[in-house]
Formats: sequence, C-alpha cells, structure tokens
Amino acid sequence: MSKQQLAAILRTSAQFPPPGNGSPPDMRAWFEEINAQTPIPDGAIIKRVSSGPVGGDLIHYPDSNDKCLIVHFHGGGFFFGSSRSHRVVAANLARVSGVAVLAADYRLAPEHPAPAAHDDALAVYKWALEQGFAPSAICLSGDSAGGNLTISTAMRARDEGLPIPGALAVMSPALDFSGQSESFLSATDAPLLTPQLLELFKRAYFGGSVPTSPYLAPLNGDLSKLPATLIHVGSWELLRDDSVQLAERLRQAGVFAELKVWDGMCHSWQLFAPMLDEGMTSIEEVAAFARGRLVG
Repeated sequence: MSKQQLAAILRTSAQFPPPGNGSPPDMRAWFEEINAQTPIPDGAIIKRVSSGPVGGDLIHYPDSNDKCLIVHFHGGGFFFGSSRSHRVVAANLARVSGVAVLAADYRLAPEHPAPAAHDDALAVYKWALEQGFAPSAICLSGDSAGGNLTISTAMRARDEGLPIPGALAVMSPALDFSGQSESFLSATDAPLLTPQLLELFKRAYFGGSVPTSPYLAPLNGDLSKLPATLIHVGSWELLRDDSVQLAERLRQAGVFAELKVWDGMCHSWQLFAPMLDEGMTSIEEVAAFARGRLVG
C-alpha cells in the first residue's frame, strides 16, 4: 500500500519540477510553494519565537507538555527549506508526542556558507537551555541536512561543556559528503535527492570541497557520550549508508542507537506524511522515542 502511495506522490511531484537554472531565491520559493500544499493537523498553536539568530516556530497543542521540547532542524541541503516547509513534520511531532516542538530556522547557503547553519543550530540549543528547559527534557531531531545539524549540535554541546540533550532523532541524515558509500554509488534511480542536487548543496555550503571538520561531517567525528539516538532512513536513497554507518559508530562508541531502514522509502518521505502511511508512521515512532526518553 505505502509503495503504491509513494509512487503516486512521486508521479504528481514530477509535474512540478524545480525552475531551470533558478537562482537560490527562485529555488527556495519553488520548494516553499510545493510544501505549502501539505495540510497540517487541526488545532496546532504556532508562535514565532526568537530562537537563535534566525528564530523559529514554536508549535504546541492545548494539552501539550510544555516542560519538554523537541527541537526540529529542517532539511534542504543547507540551501533551502524552512520552519514552514517542514511544518507537516513538526506539527505532527507535536500532536503525537504531546510535547512542544520548535521548528528551528537557520541561515542558508550560498549567502551564508559553512559553518553558519551549524553555528545557528548550536545557538538554538543554547536558547532552549536559556528558556529553562532541562537538558533531559530536550530532544534534538532533524531530517537530511537537519539530521547533520542534530548530531553536530550534540557533539559541540558536549565539547563546549554544555549539558547534552536527553535524546536525538534523525531522519535520512546527510553526514558524509565524500560520495563513496555503496548506496551513493548504487542507488542511482533514487528520487528527490540526486547526485547532482547533492553536488549543488555541497558547492553552495562547503564551497565544493569535502568537509573535514567533524562538526560539519559528524560521521567522522567523536560520537562518544552522546544521548540515545533513533535513526530512520529509506532503503531507496543515496544516504542510506550514512545512517547505517552512524548506527554502527554510535554503538562502537558506547551510545545506544536504534536504526530502522524503511523498505522502499525515498529520501525525507516524512514530508508526505498525510498522504503516505509510512511517512506518518515514521513521525509517530520518532515522537514515541522522544516521549519515552525525555524527563521534564
């Protein structure tokens, strides 16, 4: 059923390709427009807050536990995406978890190259601590580039002597940009995130080079003493092996890591949640993981 749903969604998406030779603002406007069509749950209370340098949308429901917080970093290759484009993920996380969710914004490339987004993400975590949230009551989550920011922020918090969050959850994280993994070389028919698009992202944010800093490519960094981590990835995507290797290296470092590879799912399938059963199920499992780990 879900694979048939995904096929129908991809056929529809193919009718709305990105603008040819579009500028960064053109590409962002296209991405925002196609994601603005996705409905979010009724009853969400959304407030704009000054979290970090760019701000974010704080989403909760009347019965939310506002002593706990899930911070969600959106994907988009550090190039596009926003709290609005990923609202379907954040709003459903808030609905299912019963916890307030901050859909965090951050500066985008190429106007703001590395490490701007990473600096902003750490500032967002510091903001959450300053608001009085206990570290054990905070879960950092993110999809794609946002998954990179999630792992990196936890590493930097640890290394700067800040208290680490209570849990991490990542969806299709982009963690290694060498392009040498087996899935990168074999999943050539994977939709949505292609080698060409990854190259565009890499040029825009990293200047075209492969990042060597462990905070920019956290798969290659010290993963010890991080909180329990949930990892979701599709079997049909270039970044599959980033997640598999992340789980292995977290476990080698003594960190609890739960990995689920979703059969037949493509990159960031959670964005299709209302129309795709496995998109909503993934969000529900992330919400349950966070709820079960947070103490506040």
